[in-house]
Amino acid sequence: MLFSRNKYTTFEQRQNMKLAIIGCTGLVGNVILDVLNEFSLPITEIILIASKKSIGKKIVFRNEELTIISIEESIIRKPDIAIFSAGSSISEKWALKFADNGTTVIDNSSFFRMDKTIPLIVPEINANEIKKSHKIIANPNCSTIQMVVALNNIHKKFGLKRLVISTYQSVSGTGVAAVKQMNDERAGVNGEKIYPHQIDQNCFPQGGDFLENGYTSEEIKLIKETQKIFNDYKIKITATVVRIPVIGGHCESVNIETHKSFQMNEIIESLKNSSGVKIQDNPAKFDYPMPITAHHKNDVFVGRIRRDETVKNGINLWIVADNLRKGAATNAVQIADYIIKNNLL
Repeated sequence: MLFSRNKYTTFEQRQNMKLAIIGCTGLVGNVILDVLNEFSLPITEIILIASKKSIGKKIVFRNEELTIISIEESIIRKPDIAIFSAGSSISEKWALKFADNGTTVIDNSSFFRMDKTIPLIVPEINANEIKKSHKIIANPNCSTIQMVVALNNIHKKFGLKRLVISTYQSVSGTGVAAVKQMNDERAGVNGEKIYPHQIDQNCFPQGGDFLENGYTSEEIKLIKETQKIFNDYKIKITATVVRIPVIGGHCESVNIETHKSFQMNEIIESLKNSSGVKIQDNPAKFDYPMPITAHHKNDVFVGRIRRDETVKNGINLWIVADNLRKGAATNAVQIADYIIKNNLL
């Protein structure tokens, strides 16, 4: 299987380029394959890894039948890049073993994100932090990624002082089991419950585990990851995470206070010039971002752009993205793309 070599000046020096996907049968793993089908990475071999119950099963990719193998066997095959999408426990146990074997690991779990020695990367913002010596690279949380992509240019020009975030997150962010619970409820099936409450026709203010301070782990991720990605620990951030009964994407209402004053046209221009951002903001025609229209897209959509008239330098933004795409799979593939193009393996 040979991908396009266009724009890769260093690839000709290699005889082959192997990419492994750990957790290929999960929601994110499936989308990684979709995204790879759209990108032109110079990969000569894709290695698929899943749990023991899936070993030996076949997945068709670009008209080629690929066999799922064990994680132990995949290490022996020495992939150049491994994208982990199988949860923190798998990353904790196996990522360093891949890295010690010469593989560059892109980890979708939360396990390495706050490690000061490991870069937390959103390519549009801080890909230049990746060095050849980095054998593990952390992929941020899905809700963090879409927000920082939208806010990056605003932060660079006006400085973020404070963020008040309310998210409306797809249950797909929890994984296959949460989607199955919702679909079972819609079908009237009494199936396994991943959440303690009904998902369908409901919403509840919980994402992740509740901590001693009353926040959830998803809310703390938004706070700490944003500060790390922007390398600015003075930004004051508070967040409330809500799960909603949709599959196609995460929504965020973000109230922003900046250090410097601005004109609204400057905010619009900052968003227009932000890589990966599309403005969808025409309330008169009821045109604004929604999960149903962001589904299966790689962009971050921003609308409901308006000044917060209760503070000196305030803005309100509505930010929507497909959490399985830019929030996970697309961002990971973009990191791999950057690594290969810049000869960082």
